[in-house]
Amino acid sequence: MNSGILYAGLAYILWGLLPIYWKAIQQVPASEILLYRMSWSFLFMILVCFLTKHWKKIITALRHRRSFLTFVTTALILSLNWFTYIWAVNSGYLVDASLGYFINPLLSVLLGVIFLHEKLRTWQWAAIGIAALGVLYLTMSYGEFPWIAIILAFTFGTYGLLRKTGPLGSIDGLTLEMAILFLPALSGILLLEFSGKGSLASLPLGKLFLLAMTGMVTAIPLLLFTAAAKRITLTNLGLLQYFAPTFQFLLGVIVYQENFSQTRLIGFCVIWLALIIYTFEGIYIRQKQHVQLST
Repeated sequence: MNSGILYAGLAYILWGLLPIYWKAIQQVPASEILLYRMSWSFLFMILVCFLTKHWKKIITALRHRRSFLTFVTTALILSLNWFTYIWAVNSGYLVDASLGYFINPLLSVLLGVIFLHEKLRTWQWAAIGIAALGVLYLTMSYGEFPWIAIILAFTFGTYGLLRKTGPLGSIDGLTLEMAILFLPALSGILLLEFSGKGSLASLPLGKLFLLAMTGMVTAIPLLLFTAAAKRITLTNLGLLQYFAPTFQFLLGVIVYQENFSQTRLIGFCVIWLALIIYTFEGIYIRQKQHVQLST
């Protein structure tokens, strides 16, 4: 097997199984889990940067005000995405969270059109339109806008858009983002503990260990993804990206027994149809371009 496919598959499977980890520490409030995740992610990424010698690019980005402000923005967006996801998982809305990551590829394409002036082909527009109908159907059938899914899709899509225009790669960028968030996160932890509202004193040793490992749990899939991106095509990455929300969806419906009525199934099927059209249209176009280049 191609090592890149193996790395990408492992990365997306780990992201897909991450809800199990958050469920294991669900007695800790989502906001507090977020503070520990940001703190330990910074410490772990510092170690990674030390081992991989990624310091120079980070220092260069710090010297440029515009680059630094970009990463302040991405850090804040990422923290909102993480909080929403952790809260959704531990509050019984994992299926809604999975919907957000199913929608994300299509929303990312739309953001590219709006902000990067990219042009879409006919079938890409069709896929986005069908997905929008699916969201509209879910909204009207339940009388409630799927805000968890939209927040997750929008924050992750916006994060990807800003990171695409930023000067740093995955490892460098995440390290800088966690450096920006580290002091506020650590201050929040200390404030909770000194006010008697923190979880450290009440948690068993095993749960404290899980909190400490949130940095590693965050970074390892990212490192695998980075390794995969260097070894396989964007087409393969695009296909494998659906592993994560699929695992999340199956966990929500089968393992955690979340509500999934026939009405919701119809809405999801409409969105899945949009993803099928978008994915296979992309594969067809890339194969056609490859044939033209080889002739």
